[in-house]
Amino acid sequence: MQQYQQLIETVLAQGTWQDNRTGIRTLSVPGAMMRFDLAQGFPAVTTKRLAFKSVVGELCAFLRASRSAADFRALGCKVWDQNANENAQWLANPYREGVDDLGPVYGVQWRQWPGYKLVDAANTAQRDDARRNGFTEVAPVIEDGVEKVLLYKAIDQLRECLDTIVNNPGSRRILFHGWNPAVLDQVALPACLLYVQSGRYRRGARPRQLWNPRKNQADNVIG
Repeated sequence: MQQYQQLIETVLAQGTWQDNRTGIRTLSVPGAMMRFDLAQGFPAVTTKRLAFKSVVGELCAFLRASRSAADFRALGCKVWDQNANENAQWLANPYREGVDDLGPVYGVQWRQWPGYKLVDAANTAQRDDARRNGFTEVAPVIEDGVEKVLLYKAIDQLRECLDTIVNNPGSRRILFHGWNPAVLDQVALPACLLYVQSGRYRRGARPRQLWNPRKNQADNVIG
């Protein structure tokens, strides 16, 4: 984990003190990056004991689009319990749906991103095209005196990415997002992982898949 140790040294040497919502000041280095060749092994931190089962459980819950801390616990991950049940601001949030609810966090956005289209009611071509692509008309809307139709579709970003990797691996549009501004007031904790982008390149005769996750923050000392 040389890259990780070097990043910690960079933060300590070059970081600037920042205030944040937790009230605990942090040393910050914006835009830091680490690179790992997964052909050489999995980049797990080796300087301390890892709660590997919890990490795997959390990822599995994300992939299942779970929004309940109970689902995470059932998979061996307890890190979401406090966010769901002990955060005063979230406990008072009108969008919270009871004990253990987290709202539409990471995995829900990955697997069920809420997609909407607003089209003129008279534009039958657009309405027909939207329905062919899986959208459902959910409500009539009047906007600036014009009759329109609101359509909805839950978009499985992850499924679309996997299909593209199989069918068009050279695409530069293989990415899925977790940061949805429309639901930031409906979640216990906004996404730290903004998006993941994938692409293919060649090193020698063998093609390789590149994965580029982008976070808006990372608690580096936690690892």
